[in-house]
Amino acid sequence: MAKEDYYRTLGVDRDAGKDEFKKAYRKQAMRYHPDRNPGDKDAEHRFKELNEAYEVLKDDQKRAAYDRFGHAAFEHGGPGDGGFGGGTGFADIFEEMFGDFMGGGRRGGRSSGRGNDLRYNMQVTLEEAFNGRKSTIRVPTAVACETCNGTGSTKGSGPVACSTCRGAGRVRSQSGFFTVERTCPTCGGTGQVIKDPCRTCGGNGRAQKEKTLQVAIPAGVEDGTRIRLAGEGEAGMRGGPPGDLYIFVSVASHRIFQRDGANIYCRMPVAMTTAALGGQVEVPNLDGSRVRITLPAGSQTGEQFRLRGKGMTVLRSQARGDMFVEAIVETPVNLTDEQKGMLREFEGAGNHERHSPEAHGFFAKVKELWEDLKE
Repeated sequence: MAKEDYYRTLGVDRDAGKDEFKKAYRKQAMRYHPDRNPGDKDAEHRFKELNEAYEVLKDDQKRAAYDRFGHAAFEHGGPGDGGFGGGTGFADIFEEMFGDFMGGGRRGGRSSGRGNDLRYNMQVTLEEAFNGRKSTIRVPTAVACETCNGTGSTKGSGPVACSTCRGAGRVRSQSGFFTVERTCPTCGGTGQVIKDPCRTCGGNGRAQKEKTLQVAIPAGVEDGTRIRLAGEGEAGMRGGPPGDLYIFVSVASHRIFQRDGANIYCRMPVAMTTAALGGQVEVPNLDGSRVRITLPAGSQTGEQFRLRGKGMTVLRSQARGDMFVEAIVETPVNLTDEQKGMLREFEGAGNHERHSPEAHGFFAKVKELWEDLKE
């Protein structure tokens, strides 16, 4: 008798994702589980078909092989020679035998049922990164079911030993000369199954809920900083330990300042008269204060002024970086006729070699270049 298509067995589309496979499998596995259908051979057969289909489709490599070759990919020496009921593929044998040495993660005792880690992206302003910030965030997550207190069982009942692995959490199968031990597909390695599942959570011991948390962003935090909140991830399956929550911090760009580590930089427009005659100008600081800078007479565009200890807060320290202010001399615009006349009078006074030495030196070199080209 020809095998049923694995996608049809699980009741999913061919372009479905892993989450859809898992959801469909859990729903039907709970329905046809042998412990809930004692003596029902049809239910037992259906349960085995579900396990076989899920074992293939949840694995990217096996799924690709199945999509290309169908059931033939796992028959007559294929990747799953021996079938899922009595054997395993060579790749799985290798992982089971050498997985611990190669960084594999499926060997070992019973599954801990640890909850998944969560990620939360938070953007802060440069001022908030300077001062630090306390914020309230809301994170959609899985929490322990309140009805069964995370056990997955109805009140008054509890888990029982898995009949497939007899509580060991592992099953053995023969493949040629190899005897392979694998995680029990029925209980997922826990060694126990829920006989009377909680109606609220369906035996998972978890429910979806939005969790409200207080997060403290430390002063001096940098773009890309990761903050770990231990135990604030998803609740574990059936009382398993929770995962962690990771806050990924990004610092928004600022309209005035640019940051480089603990130092900050800004460009300061300076009136031509102030640059020529000298004077004081004020620039803002991230702590809300104003800082005065004394410009010497004859200040030029590009000159940089360093203000020590006026930069960013250093993370977990009382120190601060420096502020660097670059002067940008602004050419006057929208002049009145009187102002233009004053500038022409200044221009006519001559002595450009003294007043504009860089310009005079540049054009003197240009004149020499022209003369050399004529020769």
